[in-house]
Amino acid sequence: MDPTWTTTVLLVPCVVVLTAGFFYIYGLVTGFLSKTCVRNKVVVLSDATSKLGKGERSVEDECCSVMRWFFFSSAPVCASVFHKGGARLILCGKSWDKLEELAEDLTGSSDPSVTFPPKLVLLDFSDMLSLPEAIVDVLDCYGCLDVIILNNSLKVKAPAQNLSLEMDKLLMDNNYFGPATLVKGVLPSMMSRRTGHLILVNSIQGKLAVPFRSAYAASKHAVQAFFDCLRAEVEEFGISVSTINHTFISASDATEASTRKSFWSWFFIMRPHGVSPGEAAAEIAKTLGNKRKEVVIAPTLPKVAVYARSFFPNLFFALMAAGVNHANVSVAS
Repeated sequence: MDPTWTTTVLLVPCVVVLTAGFFYIYGLVTGFLSKTCVRNKVVVLSDATSKLGKGERSVEDECCSVMRWFFFSSAPVCASVFHKGGARLILCGKSWDKLEELAEDLTGSSDPSVTFPPKLVLLDFSDMLSLPEAIVDVLDCYGCLDVIILNNSLKVKAPAQNLSLEMDKLLMDNNYFGPATLVKGVLPSMMSRRTGHLILVNSIQGKLAVPFRSAYAASKHAVQAFFDCLRAEVEEFGISVSTINHTFISASDATEASTRKSFWSWFFIMRPHGVSPGEAAAEIAKTLGNKRKEVVIAPTLPKVAVYARSFFPNLFFALMAAGVNHANVSVAS
């Protein structure tokens, strides 16, 4: 046998094993660093009470019977990771009872000698008039902030003509105006200390819009642009800005069943049940450590589509239109 061929056959498996080992060790190291980087840090979760996976209820049924209101969040998992990591947590949410319940769960499952009791603040992005008071409450908790994680998200699926202006405004308040107002309120404190990290947990639709999500995609594009601009503006003050764009977060088997017959299911599916809350929380913690400016948690196809939208717009728009036609045919049949 040719010695060169023999060497190649033996060398390739070794290279593969070494490469895999390197990435495994790298993952362990970054995971460890991400857990230690929050110790003693003041960390704000803008929506700590959203449930894992998907909860849904009908809205505006008189306009569109298939329209639904979705909440996606990995907040409880994030809260647990950061609390056990020794962070000084400030948990925000719309319901005081749910905040207290989460705080009790966190303190009851951790060592009080190495953790801090969470602070609680009522925060509702759908009530813009209440935000100034909420911002004061957040700043009063510890007098300063190190990290703020903006993970609020409200999603509506419906044809554009069926959405009322009130619903458009509600989505913009929750997904754009609320986070932007909160950040503007806490930025002076961070700028004066010349340190801080802002993390926006956004959607892949902040970079890629698909049909029947007009208001949702618009709000996600808006908040993505806001943080992209802000990143350059605050860099000189030592403040980091990161955006995490994901497909969907789910811990429920129902998610796959509800999308199995949809044209868009193959487009967004990363795994049978999407991105797990644990994976999303781990990515957020890792981003705190490495301070990456942008993270995309998505399968290959959506990532390719983002570039296709820029370089081959006619092809991209044709595929989107074909998807709408396919969906209409499926509903009709």
